[in-house]
Amino acid sequence: MKMSTRPMNVVELKRLAIQKLPNMCYQCHAGVPRGTDEANALAHGAHPVLGNSSSKPVNVNEFEELARLALPKMYYDYYAGGAEDEHTLRDNIQAFHRITIRPRVLVDVSQVDMSTTILGYPISAPILLAPTASHKLAIPEGEQATARAAAAAKTIMILSYSSSCSIEEVASSCNAVRFFQLYIFKRRDISALLAQRAERHGYKAIVLTADTPRLGRREADIKNKMIYPPEKNLEGLISINIQCVDQGSKLETFANQMMDASLRWEDIRWLRSITSLPILIKGILTHEDATRAVEAGVDGIIVSNHGARQLDFAPATVSVLEEVVDAVKGKVPVLLDGGVRRGTDVFKALALGAQAVLIGRPVLFGLAAKGEGGVRTVLEMLKNELETSMALAGCPCIRDITRSHVRTEHDRLPSML
Repeated sequence: MKMSTRPMNVVELKRLAIQKLPNMCYQCHAGVPRGTDEANALAHGAHPVLGNSSSKPVNVNEFEELARLALPKMYYDYYAGGAEDEHTLRDNIQAFHRITIRPRVLVDVSQVDMSTTILGYPISAPILLAPTASHKLAIPEGEQATARAAAAAKTIMILSYSSSCSIEEVASSCNAVRFFQLYIFKRRDISALLAQRAERHGYKAIVLTADTPRLGRREADIKNKMIYPPEKNLEGLISINIQCVDQGSKLETFANQMMDASLRWEDIRWLRSITSLPILIKGILTHEDATRAVEAGVDGIIVSNHGARQLDFAPATVSVLEEVVDAVKGKVPVLLDGGVRRGTDVFKALALGAQAVLIGRPVLFGLAAKGEGGVRTVLEMLKNELETSMALAGCPCIRDITRSHVRTEHDRLPSML
């Protein structure tokens, strides 16, 4: 006669659960100690995931899942989402995967130097922090924590005009080189005041975002009816308590009512008249616009599709980087924004002519997951990976990275004909 294997008491039930359930699921049901990352994530309604959650992330990509667990869904979607079908969002990353590296061997790489300069300002590696909004959605210290992490990494942070800490608060958080991102409002006096405040408080350049005559259709924010936090830099200057009439996010309503959709190339001259700071233009994706930017007298170009949050099916930034670099002909520095997740991505961008790259979402994910320390770790990971890539590719310093070190899809086409 077959004996019953049913558990007879609580101890046996517990033993059976340990045998049958993956570790994370068992911890979830058994009770996670208060104060752990898992407990905080579950308190926000996160679902348990497989694997050892106590293990530290080993690359930048792993911070995204930690951020997803740590953040309310609305805020995670706001940070992570793109426009419409998110084709460009995916392609920003995948386009790097289509570029291969051509390493050189028997080169002395016992010492690898990643340092470079941007507009004459020295940085430890060609990795800057892109302008991203609302860091207080991630942690209470917001952009002040991000600024300290950037300073510790000896690099440049570009503060978003829509930061949740003011221009002045970030300036006083630590001693470092910073740039300020500017939008042009229908009320030009507000844009002028923001630029002048940045200059007065030690910011070293203005980054004009030129790809937002209106906001792209960010469907996750529309579904979530995204509640946008107060824009600290606009307090006392403009009404920010805009109500949505029918549907969508308050951010979309605010942007479409306040941004100047009539902005033209001729207006670069107006911006020059209100600040003595160098002006970089962000949002260039074509040979034609790169040529116009140089003719307009800008001091630098940032190849960017706004993190794929504006026009879906715009090209991945790295796929048009060389087109922009060729148009500029070395007259101004070209930087790349979008899709950088690995040190090899940085290497590829430099080989195609970028002077540096900007990172956005990895900073936000690091901040949400681990605070200021998370941002420091993200930057350190990318720097370590870049150093390894340079060594393995036979490039002891940044100027040794050349076009011959990479092969793109365009390079492969002639051999297929």
